[in-house]
Amino acid sequence: MLIRKAKPSDASSIATCIALAMDEIIYAIIGEIDDQKAHDFLLEMASQPANQYSFECCWVVEENDEVVAVTNVYDGGNLLRLREPIRNAVQTKFGRELNIEDETKKGEIYIDCIGVKTEHQGKGLGAKLLQFLIEKYGRLTNYHLSLLVDEENPRAKKLYKKLGFQVVEECQLGGETMERMYWFEREI
Repeated sequence: MLIRKAKPSDASSIATCIALAMDEIIYAIIGEIDDQKAHDFLLEMASQPANQYSFECCWVVEENDEVVAVTNVYDGGNLLRLREPIRNAVQTKFGRELNIEDETKKGEIYIDCIGVKTEHQGKGLGAKLLQFLIEKYGRLTNYHLSLLVDEENPRAKKLYKKLGFQVVEECQLGGETMERMYWFEREI
């Protein structure tokens, strides 16, 4: 298993994994419940630089020369700049205004999502990606390593708590109630 920075050639796997992680939220973004349109939209965004779902914001897990899991993570202070290409693409492709809450903010290194291809789920890859992100970003001064968890996903929340994340507030994203969690270093 290798965790590496994503490349433009990983865009299809990035789109697949991000769509799995986002679940219903991608439909709120594009305004349609259509798996193919959602994948195509994410594929286009993942292959381009300088946007929220760009390969530039992603790390991938590679096994046997196949990308099997993806996380996308970025400085929350850059959200508005990274979201602008998403906003423009939604307007152009779907003829609608992007109307979704800001899920992160300045002072956070935000784990936007972690997605594992269906056939590779249950192998602990999500936990390994989280541990990697904690080592890479968790100890940056003046930043919180943050993520959102759906309140109806107790399994994920249990994993996040086990790794040192704590709920700091409740918020909304794409019509879903979420909990913002920050990672806090623990004494071992």
